[in-house]
Formats: sequence, structure tokens, C-alpha cells
Amino acid sequence: MAASNKPLAWRRLLFGLCLFHAVVQDRRKFGPLGWNIRYDFTDSDLSVSLAQLQEYLDHYECPPFKVLQYLVTEINYGGRVTDDKDRRLINTLVRTFCSPDLLEEGYAFSPSRTYTVPDCETVAQFIEVIRGYPLTPNPEIYGLHENADITCQQAETYELLGTLLGLQPRTTSRGSGDSREDVAGRVATDILAKLPAPFNVEAISAAYPTTYKESMNTVLAQEAIRYNALLAVINSSLHAVLKALKGLVVMSPDLEKVVDSLYDNQVPESWAVRAYPSLKPLPSWTADLLERLSFISTWVANGTPAVYWISGFFFPQAFLTGMLQNYARKHALPIDTVSFGFQVKDDSSFGSSCSSGPEDGCYVKGLYLQGACWDNQAHRLAESRPKELFTEMPIIWLKPEQHRTKPESGIYDCPMYKTLTRAGTLSTTGHSTNFIMMLELSTAVEPSLWVNRGVALFTALAF
Repeated sequence: MAASNKPLAWRRLLFGLCLFHAVVQDRRKFGPLGWNIRYDFTDSDLSVSLAQLQEYLDHYECPPFKVLQYLVTEINYGGRVTDDKDRRLINTLVRTFCSPDLLEEGYAFSPSRTYTVPDCETVAQFIEVIRGYPLTPNPEIYGLHENADITCQQAETYELLGTLLGLQPRTTSRGSGDSREDVAGRVATDILAKLPAPFNVEAISAAYPTTYKESMNTVLAQEAIRYNALLAVINSSLHAVLKALKGLVVMSPDLEKVVDSLYDNQVPESWAVRAYPSLKPLPSWTADLLERLSFISTWVANGTPAVYWISGFFFPQAFLTGMLQNYARKHALPIDTVSFGFQVKDDSSFGSSCSSGPEDGCYVKGLYLQGACWDNQAHRLAESRPKELFTEMPIIWLKPEQHRTKPESGIYDCPMYKTLTRAGTLSTTGHSTNFIMMLELSTAVEPSLWVNRGVALFTALAF
């Protein structure tokens, strides 16, 4: 407690950094809502940070907090942080636990003032204060909404059920119920009956030829090709499974895995590697696939949609690039000078009355917001409603502009992902397999609140 020649500042900042260490460690239990990637922060990260804190306190009349924050988040802890959204988060979190405000009497780390800077001088006094904290911390100390507790408990439940599912026997039932083979065969037959015929790519290319000023035709043809490849894998594996169940062909290890997945209501791995990212169980995944195929079929039959269902794209980054390309070619502009502006069309009657797309850009729908909700009356982000984990976003106008100047305040850069796992890998195209883009959403409070909340948009949920 007396390691520095500024004992009061040392004790308060020491407590703040120790609490910061606990927060970044414990946020991991909230899964992707806490961190996109689960990092292994260690006690050495805290030890080095405290040593640097002591050094700067002893050698500077006024501690250089910006330097301390940079060292903590970019070097000590940040050396492990590889995701840029996580780096933004840790840089936001540290301002709560290492700032000049901690030197003020009664500074609170949480809105409810459950966690404040204790006025203690000895280790025993600090321990006594810590023992008085709630045994189960409220999500507010992590910067999260109270709904985060539900997310955490759901994740633990799903993990338990997944373990139980993996432990169930794979032998044939001899009771009165259906056998594993009967269940798998019935599921395979049901899926095959629902699958439509593959898209006629040649007919689509003829009806929507590749032209200089309409990149969406190319996007449509590429989407049809991707879905055809997935349909081919599904059809071939399901027909092979049905033959194997009848004894007409050998039940290979690959077919055995497909049967196990059908029995467990999970998407077979051989399908998942050829499909778009998804966390849905097999029944929801099948329904989602049929809806996606219907979206493409409607596009082919009726022409360019007035509002694009962005969740229906196999590769949404190509769609967004094509939209920018259309604008750049239409106005003879270099594409690298064009970027999207964003306008939320939250008029309740807009969706039903919209019969055509905008002059430039496009309308998109099918996005879900986590960590916050959208206030249609105030036209900005608002706190989530209790027990409402996800809310559907209104239609958004993606409006291309040249040399667009980003607003300096009043907006939150909201990441958009394909699935709730958030983390992704860099594909051969140079795009993330999960992250799509950043959207600017209006806010009346500091964006740091939404950063701590883990607010993000998703094209698909896990159910």
C-alpha cells in the first residue's frame, strides 16, 4: 500500500487496475457479447501494468493517464487482443478504471454506485470492502445491460445440452419407439421433399446479362451458382443416406456422420463446409435455406427487389461492393472514393408502401440488433427492453456518396456480422468469414456506452 510516494493516488489507481483486470477476465463468461475472441489474459499483464503505474506516479507530478492507458490496452493486455472490435472495447473499458476521475472522492465504477473507489489505507480494509460486493456481480460493472445475464445463462445451458446430446447412445432402439435409422430416414425424406430444383444459371445469365452499369446481375448469377453447389451436396448425401439405410450401398464413415447429424437435428458437417455461416439447428437451418432460395427465385422471376433481404445473400460483401460499383459507374467516379451513408427508415408504414428502390444505393432489411434497441420515435439507439435479447432493425437505406465526411459525433459505429459468434477468419477473398461492415447508427449518448454493451447487428440468429 506504500509502494509509491503518492500513496492516495497509488491506492486508488491500484484498486482500479485490479478491478479492470477482473472485469476483462470475467467478461469472457458472456461469450461473444463479452469478447469476440476468448483471450487468455494473465496475472503478468496486471503485474506489468502496476509496475508501470508506480513508475509514472513516482516520476511525474501529474500521472500521464493517456500514456498509462496506451501501455495497458495496446501493449500489456492489448498484445493478446487481435480483433479490432475487441481492441476498441478494451480501449473504452480502461477509461472507466484508469483515469483522472479515480482521484476524486466517491468515484463510482458503475451507475448504481455499487462499486466505488474505497477510501481504504490497509489491505485488510480493502478485503473487507471487496467482501461486501455482491457474490454474483451485476452486468453493469462489465459495462453490459442486465439482459447479458440471460445470454450467459443460455450459453451455459446450450453447452450442457450439447454435452448430453453427445453422450446419448447411437445403437438401434429395441423398444417401441422409432430407431435411430428410422428417425434419420424420415428427416432425410422430409428435407428432400422440400428442396426445390437447382437454379438454371444459363437462363438467369440470359435474363440478367453482365453489363457495365448493373453489377447486381453478376451478384445474382454468383449467388445462384453458390446455392446450386450447396443443393447438390445436400441432394447427393441424402440420397446416399437413404440407400445406405436400405442396405443398397455401404454405410461409409462420412454417411454415418450425416446420419448422426440428422438424428441429432444438427446440420451435417459436409453441408456446413459448403454453406453460408449459420448457428441454427437443422429444422431452422432447412427453413432458412428454403427462405433464401425463395428470395433468389423471386428476384429471378420479378426483377430487382425494392428492398433487399440482406440475410438471404450467400456472400453479402459481394452485394455491397456491387452496389458501390453501380454508383461509381453511373456517375463515372473512382470506386475508392465512394462509401456508404446510412439512413434508418423507421416509419412504420415505409416497408409496406415501398414499391421501388431508391435512385442511388439500396434498401436492406433482415438485420437484428443485440445489446440495444432502436427507438422509432427518437430515431436513435436506446437501451434494450428487459428480457428482450434481440430486436429487429427497420429498413436501412445504404446511400453511396463520394468523398463522404463521417459525422464527428452523435453516431455509433455498429459492426454487422453474419452470425452471433462474431469472430471470423480472413478468407481468400480478403473478407472476413463473419464480419460484413460497419454501420453508423444515431445515438444521443456517448458511443462508449454501446461499445461496452457489445451492440452489434446480425443477419441471422441461432434459432
